[in-house]
Amino acid sequence: MTINEIQDQIVEDFSMFDDWMDRYQQLIDLGNDLAPIDEKKRTEQLLIKGCQSKVWLDAELVDGKIKFGADSDAIITKGIVALLIRVLNNQTPQAVIDADLYFIDKIGLKENLSPTRSNGLLAMIKQMKLYAIAYQAKQNG
Repeated sequence: MTINEIQDQIVEDFSMFDDWMDRYQQLIDLGNDLAPIDEKKRTEQLLIKGCQSKVWLDAELVDGKIKFGADSDAIITKGIVALLIRVLNNQTPQAVIDADLYFIDKIGLKENLSPTRSNGLLAMIKQMKLYAIAYQAKQNG
């Protein structure tokens, strides 16, 4: 599936909920479904700067596609990173770099997050795109 097809699916999934408490529950469920990363990867180096809670983000390039892994010590934040992984996982570096993550606004995520969580969301996206830029450079180098 393309990034936009996945985003459209997420928008559809979240449109079933009228209430933001239900949407938060959906985020929590997504976070609970996220496979935990290896304990050895919970390092300072993989910690995302700019998040109030701890978020570890790992990425590797496998057969030309980026495989993301993440974990967080906060349930809502873990759900947010799980959503980002759902959209950007198994995509080429160029697709991740070019991705317009419109689903964030369409599901109302940004306006329903505290300013610190919003900053964390932007930090997660930035880190995922930085991984993609690095892998793209390595492929072209």
